[in-house]
Amino acid sequence: MAKKAETVLDLNKVRNIGIIAHIDAGKTTTTERVLYYTGMIHRVGEVHEGAATTDYMEQERERGITITAAAVTAGWKGYQVNIIDTPGHVDFTAEVQRSLRVLDGGVVVFDAVAGVEPQSETVWRQANNYNVPRICFVNKMDRTGANFWRCVEMIVDRVSGSPVPIQMPYGEGPDFGGIIDLIEMKLITYGNDEGTDIQEHPIPESYREQAETRRQEMVEKIVENDDYLTEKYLMEDEVTNDELLGALRAATIAGKVHPVLCGSALKNKGVQLMLDKVVELLPSPLDVPAIKGTHPKTDEPLTREASDHQPVAALVFKILTDPYVGRLAFFRVYSGVVRSGSTLMNSTKGERERVGRIVRMFADRREDVEEVHAGDIAAILGLKETFTGDTLCDPNNPIVLEKISFPEPVIELSIEPNSKADQDKMGIALRRLAEEDPTFKIEVDDKLGQTKIKGMGELHLEVLVDRMLREFGVQATVGRPRVAYRETITRSVRQDTTFKRQTGGSGQYARVVFEFEPLTDEDRKLLPPGEDFLFVDAIKGGAIPKEFIPAARNGVRDALQGGVVAGYPLVGIKATLVDGAFHEVDSSEMAFKVAGSMCLKEGAHRAGPVLLEPTMKVEVVVPEDYTGTVVGDLSARRGTIVGMEPRGAGTTSVRATVPLGEMFGYATQLRNMTQGRGSFTMEFERYAIAPQNIADEVVKGTR
Repeated sequence: MAKKAETVLDLNKVRNIGIIAHIDAGKTTTTERVLYYTGMIHRVGEVHEGAATTDYMEQERERGITITAAAVTAGWKGYQVNIIDTPGHVDFTAEVQRSLRVLDGGVVVFDAVAGVEPQSETVWRQANNYNVPRICFVNKMDRTGANFWRCVEMIVDRVSGSPVPIQMPYGEGPDFGGIIDLIEMKLITYGNDEGTDIQEHPIPESYREQAETRRQEMVEKIVENDDYLTEKYLMEDEVTNDELLGALRAATIAGKVHPVLCGSALKNKGVQLMLDKVVELLPSPLDVPAIKGTHPKTDEPLTREASDHQPVAALVFKILTDPYVGRLAFFRVYSGVVRSGSTLMNSTKGERERVGRIVRMFADRREDVEEVHAGDIAAILGLKETFTGDTLCDPNNPIVLEKISFPEPVIELSIEPNSKADQDKMGIALRRLAEEDPTFKIEVDDKLGQTKIKGMGELHLEVLVDRMLREFGVQATVGRPRVAYRETITRSVRQDTTFKRQTGGSGQYARVVFEFEPLTDEDRKLLPPGEDFLFVDAIKGGAIPKEFIPAARNGVRDALQGGVVAGYPLVGIKATLVDGAFHEVDSSEMAFKVAGSMCLKEGAHRAGPVLLEPTMKVEVVVPEDYTGTVVGDLSARRGTIVGMEPRGAGTTSVRATVPLGEMFGYATQLRNMTQGRGSFTMEFERYAIAPQNIADEVVKGTR
């Protein structure tokens, strides 16, 4: 039975952190060690054995990867640490996005051999967007080819970070024997394989000179962020270790520096030291700025301090369907106290919700609690109307917190139930899975009578179909994956459209004149994240009454769903309503909506419409002997080689951008080309105009 995490009500002693990184950097193994050393589990489970605590789904254990972010609460030296172990695979990037939205700090895990990989860049960027302070843990120091200092350089080169190594390895690869603490200037080694017998020694002579040089560099980087210490340092007065740690903590929380630690989670080295630095350097809920929101009716800006005495404000960041207890809503309390049995307002939807059972999560196990305080993370059972990104608040003091933005799906496939019974079950299963995952979209094609599911990649959809089969018992036939193309326009047009219909009695009349043009970078700055359509009302002199203008806008927005090249959604369009006309009797909202829709369809045909295809950032790591073959194959797939660099241990990293449509089945092809020794990662980069021959194939349906 897992030990209960001690409840700490002093907010200064709470840490909400995420373990974030590229796939295979060792996040889950690191989390597993954290649970072991904090006493939450009594036996370490290994990812490669399918026994890791936070990888509790069958699909995770079979594939040896994390699919869903798992929340765990642990205690360390009097501190309460809420940890979210996030996925590294690009297909599950939404899990990282929503976790970072509610976290105060992050531990970014890097593979000491591979360094900064593409998904590391993505999660780093996401952490920048949410201003999440972070420390870096260079893992796998025991692997052949491990290179700590190269990894530190890559943090600067690849993600423009400000790494400050506060440790350095004592030996690398198979010779990795311990960690040199550059603040305390001591060597830490381990007397047993479990990592519980921690021993301290003076730094050996062979490493002393290097350690002193590296400490000097560390001190200079820390003091330059603190005026008082800079002055003290320049006057050659001694800067104490406590002063260094205080300045380092302030600079870390401000996002100016990123402390770097090292170790090997698999070999149980360095994890306790990393935990020490989590509580010493990362912020408590009191150290981060007060959460901002708006009043649901007036849009007036509001803030909530992290205090139990403020009105309740909480954000739901994840929904999980549990086959035994129903729907779990994970939430972060920003202010106030959420109590079991109380009633809260879902201010996003304007609905009241009764708080049933509140549980503190331990991966897939739960522990009931009566109340959750400001700054804490837990889950509620039984909410009916509340989903990802919704705000729960005090009904008498409503506030809407900023929603979480998610990327659009880039891949789709058709799915057909095998029987009538499966059809009913499939509808329920798809709805439940879509509630859990905001990047999973369902679309029913009325023309073909077909259900399409859309997601972030082949693996994403494969896992969801697998869950449908196992958790909901749905037998279905799945079509081959297809690319989620988009369409856009390439030039500006002015379109004058009149909709007139006489059907006896009052008719329908609306005239709209729109100017359609491609969105510019300046236009995009005016839009909220994820939005790709800008509407501008430029009507003068009441040519169209105010009440009809939203209808015209909605008509254009609806028409964007089906483009004019191959029926894919239109994106990147600015629509300026410049003129129009109405009839005192025959005009209506419906007439202006239809006119807006017709206007876009007609205008888009004349505006140089083109097909857009998703382009992926691909990194392939292969033995040097196969580099030429891999480069040739990527070029044949319409890829553009961006760069190549040696990766140590006789391997080369090839970076390229390749259209997604050319990458289906690449995993098998790469295995065949490299005798199973190559690996690759892929993430969405941008939509680009597809060549005419590809567009023709898509229009004909042969692609």
